[in-house]
Amino acid sequence: MRHRSVADLMTPAAVAVQRGTSFKEIARLLDEYGITAVPVVDDDNRPVGVVSEADLLRRHATKEGPSTAEAMMSSPVVTARPSWTAVEAARLMERHRIKRLPVVDADGRLIGVLSRSDLLQLFLRRDRSIQEEIREDVLVRIMRLSPSAVHIEVDEGIVTLSGTLERRGLGPILMRLCETVDGVVEVVDRLGYEDADATARGELPNGDEREGGERELDGWEGGEQERDGWEGGVG
Repeated sequence: MRHRSVADLMTPAAVAVQRGTSFKEIARLLDEYGITAVPVVDDDNRPVGVVSEADLLRRHATKEGPSTAEAMMSSPVVTARPSWTAVEAARLMERHRIKRLPVVDADGRLIGVLSRSDLLQLFLRRDRSIQEEIREDVLVRIMRLSPSAVHIEVDEGIVTLSGTLERRGLGPILMRLCETVDGVVEVVDRLGYEDADATARGELPNGDEREGGERELDGWEGGEQERDGWEGGVG
């Protein structure tokens, strides 16, 4: 599965200011571009801080210190890399309680800005695209199941899985992989299992069903790697 990266979602050619930019000029830029914060860069276009609406209001209320970007900015600045996944960026925003991330290249120079509204683009993805990715990538390529094994219904990003799988241990793996697909809001489990049906009929002892499920979960390396690739990167 290919997850959209920060580079896919960010706004390139970000609006930025210099250390000496005035209070009024920053306020004008925020209003003109409809943004809530602006990065402050040095002469090499490397971010050194961020001035937000809250910083402007704080300076206006206290009247303390110079009214330049350098005096008002929050520093050090928290930045993202273009290769990061949306999840990595979202976790960083949540950890630092910020709404926008300057995006920098390998040399630390500003190349764009990622906002919360940019991240929300993931959830505007068409239901049909989500359905196709789950069927082709999750079911067939990763789990090597028949595309007809599971019925996939997607409505406003909510995925409902129904049908019958061979082993109960496959269910949790399938659910976790579906949850990592871009645009998925929720996954509803309506799956049945052949080994559970066999146990109910007395064809298998309960212990066999449990051990089979555990073996399936412990040995499914492909699914775990795919999931870890989505979640890794930011602790």
